[in-house]
Amino acid sequence: MKRLVLFAALIQACWYGSLHAQIDESPLNLEPVLAFENLKWSGWHAEGEDGKAAPLRPILLTNAGDGSNRIFVPQQQGIIHVFKPDSKETSVFLDISKKVVYIDSENEEGFLGMAFHPKFKTNGEFFVYYTTKDADAPHTTVVSRFKVSKDDPNKADPASEEELLVVAHPYWNHKGGTICFGPDGFLYIAIGDGGAGNDPHGNGQNLQTLLGKVLRIDVDRKDGNLKYGIPNDNPFIGKFANKQLIARPEIYAYGIRNIWRMSFDRQTGELWAADVGQNLWEEIDLITKGGNYGWNLRESKHEFAPNSTGGGPGFVEPIFEYNHDIGKSITGGHVYRGKKLPGLNGHYLYADYVSGRIWALKYDSAKKAVVANHPIPYQGAALPVISFGEDEAGEVYFMIVSPTGRGIYTFRSLAK
Repeated sequence: MKRLVLFAALIQACWYGSLHAQIDESPLNLEPVLAFENLKWSGWHAEGEDGKAAPLRPILLTNAGDGSNRIFVPQQQGIIHVFKPDSKETSVFLDISKKVVYIDSENEEGFLGMAFHPKFKTNGEFFVYYTTKDADAPHTTVVSRFKVSKDDPNKADPASEEELLVVAHPYWNHKGGTICFGPDGFLYIAIGDGGAGNDPHGNGQNLQTLLGKVLRIDVDRKDGNLKYGIPNDNPFIGKFANKQLIARPEIYAYGIRNIWRMSFDRQTGELWAADVGQNLWEEIDLITKGGNYGWNLRESKHEFAPNSTGGGPGFVEPIFEYNHDIGKSITGGHVYRGKKLPGLNGHYLYADYVSGRIWALKYDSAKKAVVANHPIPYQGAALPVISFGEDEAGEVYFMIVSPTGRGIYTFRSLAK
């Protein structure tokens, strides 16, 4: 039996090596560098009231798309900071920390997502995703609408909250949390499978639950008793059997384990997602309408026992995967469309939280194949990337948990 296992491992290693043999894996002539190195975070202190260290957890970075060039960075504890690139100190845009649960030992909860309405400049609306502190609803995620203050563009109105979607989870992990607007104007929401390990409730393949899915909703209208609308071309509208609903109409794609960051390519409109693996594989997906990404029948491209049905018809293959010899928790980023780093144009940035490695992946849509996966070297300590972000110009950043508050990085070209 031991020989068979070793032989299978050898075959898998050879297959993996041959798969990647045609991919350019030369390092890019870039390096990560600190951004906003001397920026002071308003109200944040490296030590909490209990005397314990309280590292800054900049869980994402985004922009309002309103021409102001402002940058918004929420802390996972529920405080959103706003600043301009030349600012010396942030302002607090919104503080909902009293509503947001965050515990270090359950660190997949907290404030997890934020997206500005495409018409934010005129309607002042933005949306957030967080786990609620409500004692009667543990491990429950909320997607809410807020509005900016009428008196100060750098302040949101905390009283304006309108809860749109509330989803109960059985466990504290696998919350997903990315929310982003597509080029169609609809809001896309990544929700994890509910947590624990192995998807014990089979949520990924169950179309009657919102867990383990990518959702797509219309925030500009309301259908029936819902606080949002269902886009007319969502793939599972009107799915009934024996007069029983068999699919939630909000679902856009399913078979998801725990997407940790998804984003739209601002040039092509493609929706990129990094789905965190279970035992052996991390994957990168292009999310398509109605797509089944396999979990928990598969982990990436591979059978996942004991439920696996093998390849089977209808599964959407990831465009790229890597095994746990390389990293154990993928963090998805963005396809670069900025101007400062022309050699990075069209590359998808991603990282691994455990190994601290960062890559730029190039996908050829015509060939439907990855043609390059460039490492981005770094001479310092490993960087456990928790998220990526873009400013209004499309320049990219990534974030790490920082005891000093210096937790935002960008990239620069190395001298030749």
